[in-house]
Amino acid sequence: MALKSTVYKVELSVSDMDRHYYETHKLTVAKHPSETDERLMVRLLAFALNAGESLELTKGLSTDDEPDIWQKSLSGELELWVALGLPSDKVIRQSCAKAGKVVIYAYGGRTADLWWDKVATGTSRFGNLQVFNLPEKATSELAELASRSMKLQVNIQDGEAMVSANDRMVYITPVSWKDAA
Repeated sequence: MALKSTVYKVELSVSDMDRHYYETHKLTVAKHPSETDERLMVRLLAFALNAGESLELTKGLSTDDEPDIWQKSLSGELELWVALGLPSDKVIRQSCAKAGKVVIYAYGGRTADLWWDKVATGTSRFGNLQVFNLPEKATSELAELASRSMKLQVNIQDGEAMVSANDRMVYITPVSWKDAA
C-alpha cells in the first residue's frame, strides 16, 4: 500500500527588510512520505526568502520536472525556479534553461560541500543561477520547529533570517556560493 502525504497547515508571516516585503501567507503543505522535517522546514524557509505575490509551492518531490517552489508571470513564463538540496548537473542545466532566475538552497553539511566541489566549475556559465548553502546546525534546529499546524514568523535583515515559532528562535545565515551575473 502506498503511503500518503501528510498535510501541514502553515501561517507564514514574512518581514523582509532587505526587499521591503511584508506579508502573511496561509499555506497548505503536503509533506511527501520520504521527506524529512528538515527538508520541509528548508522548503518553508526558501519560500520566505523568496516570498512574493505569485510565488507558489509545487508538487516538489513527487515530480522530476518541477522545482520545489516557482514563480510564473501572468502570461505563464517561469520567472523563478527554487530548488532544494543537491541537484545534478543535468537538473541545474535544465532549470537554468527553463527559468529567468534559478536559486538553489543546498544543505546537508559535508555532503553539500562535496556536491559543490563537484558541480561548481560547471555552473559558472549560468548567469541566472544563485547557489546558497544553509548551515547544517541551523537546518537541524529548524526541523525541531516542525508541527502539523504552524505559525512561523520569518524576519530577514542583512541576509540573515530569524525564524520563530512557539517562543523558539532559529537564526540562519545562508552562505552565498554563487551569485547571479
